[in-house]
Amino acid sequence: MSELLLPNQIVQSRSGQPCKVVQFLGGGGQGEVYKAQWAGSDFALKWYYEQSATAEQRAAIEALIDLPGGKPSSNFLWPEDLAEAKGVPGFGYIMRLREPRYKSLTDLVAGRIEPTFLALITAGLELTKAFRSLHTKGLCYRDISFGNAFFDPDTGDVVVCDNDNVATNRTAKGGVLGTPDFMAPEIVRLQALPSTSTDMHSLAVLLFYMLHIGHPLMGKKVLNIRSWDGPARELIFGKEPVFIFDPTDGSNAALAFASDPSGECGGTALIYWNIFPQPLRNTFTKAFTTGLHDPDGRVTELEWLDTLAALRDSIFRCACGKPNFYDAEVVKASGGQPANCWSCGNQPKLPFRIRIGKAIVMLNADSKLYPHHMSDGRAYDFSKPLAEVVRHPTDPNIWGLKNLTAEKWVATVSGGPMKDVEPGKSLPLASGTKVSFGKVEGEVRY
Repeated sequence: MSELLLPNQIVQSRSGQPCKVVQFLGGGGQGEVYKAQWAGSDFALKWYYEQSATAEQRAAIEALIDLPGGKPSSNFLWPEDLAEAKGVPGFGYIMRLREPRYKSLTDLVAGRIEPTFLALITAGLELTKAFRSLHTKGLCYRDISFGNAFFDPDTGDVVVCDNDNVATNRTAKGGVLGTPDFMAPEIVRLQALPSTSTDMHSLAVLLFYMLHIGHPLMGKKVLNIRSWDGPARELIFGKEPVFIFDPTDGSNAALAFASDPSGECGGTALIYWNIFPQPLRNTFTKAFTTGLHDPDGRVTELEWLDTLAALRDSIFRCACGKPNFYDAEVVKASGGQPANCWSCGNQPKLPFRIRIGKAIVMLNADSKLYPHHMSDGRAYDFSKPLAEVVRHPTDPNIWGLKNLTAEKWVATVSGGPMKDVEPGKSLPLASGTKVSFGKVEGEVRY
């Protein structure tokens, strides 16, 4: 139980608005978190234990509150005001309350939630965009890990918590270096301080965990470790890190469950690795080969965004109902056929797809196009659909692409004249149809 603050207790914010404690939510190593009422709404109030309430920590929180231009993005539960109370040691800060719909990534890895591939990939995109917005302000997060990122398993929306450890690049603020399993090798070896570059390694580990439910560096080397303690982590994550899918070094290869029933050596990751398309595998391989040893060669946020956006667009369903991924290289090499379904083993039938610039978007029964696909200057924006796949109202065998914008499209059906597609109307899907969405053009293929 909490002993720092009591229900209905009033603490004073720096801005002068009183903050009323409602209830205790939980405690951790640095302090306690409460639900509180402030500025007419419900907020969260984090209160530091006396030993954690240092002048350095206070200055860091004030710097985040006063950050020029405000918080990096709406995804961060950012410190909004400082709080103090007479007779109570320490101090606190006020931040937005995390909604119940957001679940911990620990729940994902533990199997307590089962989001779709679409929701997971969307969450990966949103997390990457959030950390990119932080990095562009010259800040690093320092502790990207399971405990600090939450997502809605239905939509992929994300929030990032515990932002009080955010600091400028390469500073030794408070001695916070990160969570060992997510630290860059050079930090594990105590050869570097947290930076944007080390954040990029941590982000890659987090994305790998989200999509493969396993750690990218925990392969068969784990079998030789008797006690999973500090020295063991230092060896695997710092001194001798090897990617479990390294194409040239098999010393730490992922083992199938038949060889490692415990699943400690990448058995689950091996299953997912074979489901995903080659472009994603290539990006992870770069992150955990070149990126392990060359901080300047790590996968950037933009590379991740390109990879994840393409992965999101590549989802299509097999007749068995399971999602698969379109891999252009596989289809080209096989003369136009996709790989067999990872679930039922049959060869799935490809749906219509549309090429817009370099992007290929699979047009499933529930697919939508977004500003990312159709608007200049709005890359990676999946916020509001601008088009959606619809079924013909009287002929269920005919599918179309409905215009959800306020502007008309101009389409050219193969071998036919140009045709306007007014707002609210649909363009029948037919191979070879070209459609101008304004400044970008797409071509339907089948």
